Amino acid sequence: MTALPLANKRILITRPRAQAADLCDKLTALGAVPIVFPTIEIAPLQDTSLLDQAIRDIAQYHWIIFTSVNGVKAFWERLDLSGFQNLTGLPGKVAAIGPATAQALAAHGVTVTLIPDEYIAEAIVDKIGEVRDQRILLPRADIAREALAIELQQRGAIVDEIAAYRTLPAAPDSIGLAEFQRGVDVVTFTSSSTVRNLVALVGQDEVPRSLREAILPHTLIACIGPITAGTARELGLRVDIVATEYTMTGLVSAVVEHFSANQPESARMPAQHS
Repeated sequence: MTALPLANKRILITRPRAQAADLCDKLTALGAVPIVFPTIEIAPLQDTSLLDQAIRDIAQYHWIIFTSVNGVKAFWERLDLSGFQNLTGLPGKVAAIGPATAQALAAHGVTVTLIPDEYIAEAIVDKIGEVRDQRILLPRADIAREALAIELQQRGAIVDEIAAYRTLPAAPDSIGLAEFQRGVDVVTFTSSSTVRNLVALVGQDEVPRSLREAILPHTLIACIGPITAGTARELGLRVDIVATEYTMTGLVSAVVEHFSANQPESARMPAQHS
């Protein structure tokens, strides 16, 4: 009987708990032991006035660009309250940063005009074509990178970059923290904010010294893409695995590929499980 490629590998999931199920299922199917330890949580806006105004003026936009599933969800919550039924039939076009975001839009009956070949904001700019004097709406996280808006403005677009939701540090989960302290083989990061908040958490005084000293040097770091990996490196982490397809499936595939390529040693510095 062939062993599962991630058999008994303890893999930390840092994305919000409400969005962790898909990654957990993928890892479990491959024999891994997923440990859910959210470092961020998604919260609604305290003031939705700018987003609500953009929705009221939705017909003026030539493009609406969604850069996350969270952005789609938050946008539609306000859209439903506005009285609009959907975005079909509007003069503008809709772009999605990747297949998961496109799927979320399709669930609302929206036809996506553009999905970049590489699932990062800069790739949208490369593929969108002429945008001079066009109005573009970016409903995004409150802490989203500004690169997309800046590059579109440099091409002459009129960009409304509006927060649709908040990304907040998550309070440490006691069960997840206990499992974390036992040791993990891989820490997965699915956004720059998950990296920043884990590093901030590990640096807190109340976190055991053993965890601060051991967890980052002695585990593999896996990132969903180059932007997240860049943040990890900026914060002093050694990045071992970077997905080439910037999706949950791509991240899992990259982890499997790493362990397959490093058999029989598996991880370079395997976690010590008790």
